[in-house]
Amino acid sequence: MEFIVLLLLIFSLFNNIYSTEATDVKKLFVFGDSLVDVGNYDSDPRTPWLEPYGMTFPGKPAGRFSDGRVLSDNIASFLGIEAPIAFKKIESAEKSELQNGMSFACGGSGVFDTPNINPDAPKMSKQIDNLQKLLEQEKLYTKDDLQSSVALVNTGVNDYMDSQFSKKTQSWSELSASLIDQLVIDIKRIQDLGVPKVAVATVMPVGCAPSFNTKLDHKSCNEVVNKDVDLHNKNLKEAVQKLNKVEIIDVHGAMMSVLKRTEESLKFNPLKQCCGGIIPGGDTCGTVGKNKEKMYQVCENPKLSVFWDFVHPSQNGWELIYSVLKSDLNVLFT
Repeated sequence: MEFIVLLLLIFSLFNNIYSTEATDVKKLFVFGDSLVDVGNYDSDPRTPWLEPYGMTFPGKPAGRFSDGRVLSDNIASFLGIEAPIAFKKIESAEKSELQNGMSFACGGSGVFDTPNINPDAPKMSKQIDNLQKLLEQEKLYTKDDLQSSVALVNTGVNDYMDSQFSKKTQSWSELSASLIDQLVIDIKRIQDLGVPKVAVATVMPVGCAPSFNTKLDHKSCNEVVNKDVDLHNKNLKEAVQKLNKVEIIDVHGAMMSVLKRTEESLKFNPLKQCCGGIIPGGDTCGTVGKNKEKMYQVCENPKLSVFWDFVHPSQNGWELIYSVLKSDLNVLFT
């Protein structure tokens, strides 16, 4: 009897993570950065196109900044549709692959241009331009198609990181104000194009990412950085509350919950990356030497990790975050 109960509990947990929900949404349009990029990044270094990225899914590098699926994949799964393909693949895609929407997100992009992070990355407004051009051509999508769609926006962190490398004297609070003002303009523009509902993700607790907690020996989050992130998210939530049919997806809160829960299980240090340079602080995940020798190492079991590399969650990390977000998604999309 106890064995049967255990099996039922395991099945329930598995079903909770992977099951899809019946919604009226038929298309997902994604805008933002590397946390939701599924193959648009095409700059040097070609990180998401190098091994061991994609080792969990789809089994080879495919342009995702993770060992497998990312946030937008989980959102698509919730909606009961296939994950939208990358805009970059539009010419080679089958017609059936285009019916689920499209991802315009690109690693290293921001609300504004981010020349110190990725000078080639299209900022938010340019990503929206790409959707507008598709609508004007009426080859793939019409405004009627968009009535059953939703947009996912995940951006902002690269703007702050870029400012750290620039010579601008703008304070974090000043940048936050101008960034959110522009983001509101971008969100309204997405709606004006015909997308009825927009979901905006809060910036994750960047201070907990391995690259920001290295000096703390991956034992705690960098609270100085997280304090700044909290200011951004506070301002973001206040701005979104004033908009119609725009909702917050609290990635920040979900990740903090996951990190605390995972830390208590002690299976794997949640503040440490699964894939990183052989020498701490040296080469990064995917780096190879002159003779193609690996300059990185991968943890024994990526399925226990939260972070895949120096800043991006692993597939397991995203699944854990998604499991926390799921109740909010029920309210947002159904």
